[in-house]
Amino acid sequence: MERLMQYVWQHRLLLPADLKTVDGRRVSVIDPGRLNTDAGPDFFNAKVRIDDHMWVGDVEIHVRASDWHRHGHDDDPAYDSVVLHVVDRDDTVITRRNGEVIPQMVMACAPEFNQRYNELVGRAATELPCAAELAAIPPIYVSDWMTALAFERCHEKSDRILDMLSAMADDWESVCYITVARALGFGTNGEPMERLARTVPLRILHKHADSTEAVEALLFGQSGLLDRAPADDEYAASLRREHAFYVHKFGLSQPQPMGWKMARMRPPNFPHRRIALLAALVTGGYRLLDDIIHVESAEKAIEMFRIPLSGYWSRHYTFGPESEGSVPLTISRPSAIGLIINAVVPLIMAYGQRHGDDDMWHRGFQLLSELPPESNSIITLFTSAGMKCRDASMSQALIQLRRAYCEPRKCLYCRLGHRLLAARAKR
Repeated sequence: MERLMQYVWQHRLLLPADLKTVDGRRVSVIDPGRLNTDAGPDFFNAKVRIDDHMWVGDVEIHVRASDWHRHGHDDDPAYDSVVLHVVDRDDTVITRRNGEVIPQMVMACAPEFNQRYNELVGRAATELPCAAELAAIPPIYVSDWMTALAFERCHEKSDRILDMLSAMADDWESVCYITVARALGFGTNGEPMERLARTVPLRILHKHADSTEAVEALLFGQSGLLDRAPADDEYAASLRREHAFYVHKFGLSQPQPMGWKMARMRPPNFPHRRIALLAALVTGGYRLLDDIIHVESAEKAIEMFRIPLSGYWSRHYTFGPESEGSVPLTISRPSAIGLIINAVVPLIMAYGQRHGDDDMWHRGFQLLSELPPESNSIITLFTSAGMKCRDASMSQALIQLRRAYCEPRKCLYCRLGHRLLAARAKR
């Protein structure tokens, strides 16, 4: 409740005609001040006119006036600078340490505002409580917010890469390898794929990059998936023998459970196929970073990952009997697009940011605008509410909106939520 009151004060959503102190003096808010996120009064350097007298100082907000005493403000010198106490319930008079009474005002806001706020934040996580009103928001407000959200999500991804880079002594190739591995997990198996890549460092794979079987032995052996392979699978048995040799040669730790998920997953998306593709990318030498940072178009980027699998994985989805039907030789185009969104674009942006090259950052964003939007439950949720999703930059914005604002109930910090709430506050 107090946070909601701070929001109303900060954004001037009070009803001007009803602004009076509890003893009947007129109040005009000239400047609500600066929100304080640390200890001390809620707002610094506010300017309020009470009757004909201008006050410059701090503003404190409480649900009950008596919270002033409960929080110990009456003995705290930091609160002597408070010039207005804003409350929801006027249940006591409050004073400074020297006994001076501090002007007090009951917050005046339209009854519909609190009701609407509760409607927005009180709904089930699977719902979109503002769905019925989204289509009525002027497109310019939606467009501006979507652009900001897309950049926000891109910054989060590139910052994660830069943090990894710092932890890995600026080894860009290894960071690229881990980033691509994680993206190959496509959300469901992203964490296990990253753990696998960290378990089998690129420097070790480089020593045997001339052999597909050696690279697969290292990756599948450390993944733990070889342990589940049928005993009569000759290829799996060969990989086991090679893996045992490399464990001894490189002093590899025995693999811990990775937490692979396969339930309700289509066979082409099984982790076995993703690991096989990672092995194919490494075989012959992993030089993907240079290709990524110099890629000229989205189509060229897609081609980098549509590498045909050969040998065992041209006939299998997992270890065991061959598939009865035809097996796709490479990942699907939508899957390749997912890799561009979640690996290529963040790597380009992080590389540009690290080297002070703004053009690279914008080129990464341009790639997103060249790609079609993703198709998932989040995008469906918003498009069902009338929001058009034209490209991957927009779908990334909608994912950011859902994950960072809708699900944690941060409607107060969402520009669309703010607009809907502001319209109710002054009715």
